[in-house]
Amino acid sequence: MIPRLPRSSEPTAAEASTWADVLVRRRLLHAAVLAPTGQWLVQDQPDGPVRVLAGPAGIVALAATIQHRIHSTRPESR
Repeated sequence: MIPRLPRSSEPTAAEASTWADVLVRRRLLHAAVLAPTGQWLVQDQPDGPVRVLAGPAGIVALAATIQHRIHSTRPESR
């Protein structure tokens, strides 16, 4: 596995919004809503607890965690 380079800048609100939309459309999250405070409210399942993420970096980190989980549990295609 190739190590990832650290980001050169903080995630933007637009990037976080795009990731949130993708995660919900792909049904990897039930809901992701931007609060007026800049925090994100996310819910994995319809009846699950709502988590509060601090801002755009929280959504991008969540997307990276989900991607890692998906790729690490997928059988190798080689």
